[in-house]
Amino acid sequence: MRVTLWIITFFLLFTLSLAPGPTMAAKDTHFEALKRFSQVLDMVESYYVKPISRKDLIDNSIKGMIEQLDPHSAYLTPEDYKEMQVDTAGKFSGIGIEISQEQGRIIVVSPIEDTPAYKAGLLAGDLILEINRDSTQDMTLMDAVKLIRGKKGTTVNLLIMHKDSNKPVEVAIVRGTIPIVSVKSQSLEDGYLYLRLTKFHESSTKNLRKEIAEYQKKHTLKGIVFDLRNNPGGLLGQAVSVADTFIEDGTIVYIQGKDEATRKDFYAAKNSNEIHVPLVTLINAGSASASEIVAGALQDHKRSLIVGERSFGKGSVQTIIPMADGSGIKLTTALYYTPNGRSIQAKGIEPDLKIAFVPPIKDEDVKMRDRFTVREKDLTRHLENGDKSKKGADEDAEKAKEMLERDNQLRIALELVKTLPRMKQIK
Repeated sequence: MRVTLWIITFFLLFTLSLAPGPTMAAKDTHFEALKRFSQVLDMVESYYVKPISRKDLIDNSIKGMIEQLDPHSAYLTPEDYKEMQVDTAGKFSGIGIEISQEQGRIIVVSPIEDTPAYKAGLLAGDLILEINRDSTQDMTLMDAVKLIRGKKGTTVNLLIMHKDSNKPVEVAIVRGTIPIVSVKSQSLEDGYLYLRLTKFHESSTKNLRKEIAEYQKKHTLKGIVFDLRNNPGGLLGQAVSVADTFIEDGTIVYIQGKDEATRKDFYAAKNSNEIHVPLVTLINAGSASASEIVAGALQDHKRSLIVGERSFGKGSVQTIIPMADGSGIKLTTALYYTPNGRSIQAKGIEPDLKIAFVPPIKDEDVKMRDRFTVREKDLTRHLENGDKSKKGADEDAEKAKEMLERDNQLRIALELVKTLPRMKQIK
């Protein structure tokens, strides 16, 4: 009996030694990979033409490993990590653009309104070929950001290839402090409010709701034109709460990684703060990330008519992971999905009504036309308007008129929101 047991035991041990399990095989594979990395590290350190420290080699290895994954994953040095925290707080020095990387090229996602980049004429889709005469070919995204950012008052020179141009142009831009004001409003007509959201910062939802409340003190709100054009995104929480301003209940967005069990849904809060009036939302190729979450949620809930051009298509979730030495890793961990399960990544949001933007008449032509247009106010010794409130209203109406004249998408959006069926007011 003992002999038989010994033979069985020997046979089992012999079989296991010949056929190691998958765990052992995986460990061997990992060991071989680490061994190969160590060998390369030793060779570079020993034979490279210039002295280089092992720390630099390892840092560069980590950087290359992360940045080869996708355009949005990155290794953050301690300095980069601090800048990232400042950026999400909504105030930093630079020129005011959101950039991405496609096929080794640095591309403008969107210029932030009222920033040096916006005033210099940079547009969504522009390629940045050089930064201060340094080629951006194969330049990492973080390195491009470092070169573009800088102290207020200093100049950065960019070689830009506009989307519809065959010849690059050099643009010198003076850096400034990027404003934290992310919400703008304007009465287009009595009862019809224009809301412009330039980025999703920590106070965006609060400011958005404040603008609506202030308008409602003086007007009966009949409809809103919500402008998300050239909004490069920002904080996920703000995207959810902005959408929640207009959506009564249900899913706003959900995120999911490679494991289905990691799915996380974000819902509208059931409260009485929603705005229940007709809504038209404007998007374009510069609307990215958080802007696409909001537009997708409004579209899936049939809460707003989406007008304009297809959005950018940045539908991935980056998680910032701090490291012990003060550095960090920005890692793509999941994708965004609209309430109906549509992936935003590389697809974007298709508008319900596609309307291309038509550039306005050049300022020189407008000035020349106005020069030969005579109104009462241009006559010598004309009487001033004594009604100050009327004067303020006239100035407001004139500003709205100018906006509508220069923006065909906005004109169409206003006409659409006026013809949409009135939604039942919830008391």
